[in-house]
Amino acid sequence: MGFDENKEAGEKSEATDHENHKSEDEHVSRQTSEASIYATEEDEEELASKIQLGPQCTLKEHLEKDKDDESLRRWKEQLLGSVDVNNVAEILDPEVKITSLSIVSPERDDIVLPIPEDGNPKGLWFTLKEGSHYRLKFTFQVNNNIVSGFKYTNTVWKTGVKVDSSKEMLGTFSPQPEAYTHEMPEETTPSGLFARGSYSARSKFLDDDNKCYLEINYTFDIRKEWA
Repeated sequence: MGFDENKEAGEKSEATDHENHKSEDEHVSRQTSEASIYATEEDEEELASKIQLGPQCTLKEHLEKDKDDESLRRWKEQLLGSVDVNNVAEILDPEVKITSLSIVSPERDDIVLPIPEDGNPKGLWFTLKEGSHYRLKFTFQVNNNIVSGFKYTNTVWKTGVKVDSSKEMLGTFSPQPEAYTHEMPEETTPSGLFARGSYSARSKFLDDDNKCYLEINYTFDIRKEWA
């Protein structure tokens, strides 16, 4: 084997080594991504609790801060809307109350869900028809102060095994006399023999401080027909 052949062989060997390293790097990257995707709800809540957020402010203090910044001032005024800050109590903690919950489906009348005081409905809370399209609709009232990073989380179990987990970021809301209304994205109920049966679930409404305004632990069924 001549020199040129040795050189060519060496270049091929280096290229092979490079591809092997690249493949290993991609494999590690994929493993890291997959590990991130399957982070548990408990891990997310623990991480959120460790994040150090800035100090809370009353509504008046919110307006006073950065008042020389025209764009920020206008954004705050737009967020607060018609709120009269002079008549609002100077309370740091926002108060959020979920005033109604309902399941909306084009296949039937809305299912209005009663909200118990302790957040634990007695017995079966509702029944969904397999393969049906539906949305969760709710109204909520904000008082005292701005609630930021308001979100909804929902986790579902069947026979003790977690089968679904979702989180919907709702946004930032200022106090106002009128209730806010929000509809979740449309979902489709699973269908088939293994999908039918009883489920347990936990829904939460939280803010970016991880403060929980309502937690509901409930059971529901998926059946061949609406109840």
